[in-house]
Amino acid sequence: GDEKVFVERYFPSVRHVEVQILGLADGTVLALGERDCSVQRRNQKVAEETPSPAVDAALRGRMLAAAVAAGRAGGYRGAGTVEFLLDPTADSGGSFYFLEMNTRLQVEHPITEAVLGIDLVAAQLHVAAGEAPGFDPATLAPTGHAIELRINAEDPKRFLPGPGTITEWTEPTGPGVRVDAGYTAGTTVTPFYDSLMAKLIVHGADREQAIARAAAAVAAFRIAGPKSNLAFHAELLADPEFRSGHYDTGLIGRMRA
Repeated sequence: GDEKVFVERYFPSVRHVEVQILGLADGTVLALGERDCSVQRRNQKVAEETPSPAVDAALRGRMLAAAVAAGRAGGYRGAGTVEFLLDPTADSGGSFYFLEMNTRLQVEHPITEAVLGIDLVAAQLHVAAGEAPGFDPATLAPTGHAIELRINAEDPKRFLPGPGTITEWTEPTGPGVRVDAGYTAGTTVTPFYDSLMAKLIVHGADREQAIARAAAAVAAFRIAGPKSNLAFHAELLADPEFRSGHYDTGLIGRMRA
């Protein structure tokens, strides 16, 4: 019988941009840059990159300051992520809106590690022990561009789960290429848990090089047995809209139209 109505702002086009924070033992809250997570299917992230192609220096400063303010307001300690919806339209003036805070490390944290040259897992353990984070915040400066691709056991067209026993698993190697995986040949992807098999993280001097390295790494990654979305990632990295940097959360829908 409650007649209250919640009204939410409607975005015809929106990007999902998040800020990595780290609350230190002494109460300081650091902002460690942003990640663009707008490549999504069914509102679930599939690929992420940093820095965001949609964020310039002025907007970055505002978003990082807002994330730090959120962390300070909650007396936050440890690694966490403050997530925003960003209106990318030209007349919005770079408007962004709080979405949620994840009080943990997220799947896409390695791209922040790649551009900053730090270990966020070690840092949060140091903080939990009441210690310094293991790096000097004053010397942190991001370099280059990093992309993470989530390698899932799913159909690359319909994104339906495709569990099974892995008969072949060959990971790509090379400059700027990192693979974080929980599977190898002979292991089985069951239908009972998330379909994520591995994270492919690629770092380059700039976005163009990162995309080129990611495309080469996807082509070299061999998985047989269960279905995988490697073919989708090859398609994504070649997509003109993605390559332009001017995309939003509707990108995959347009690719599949």
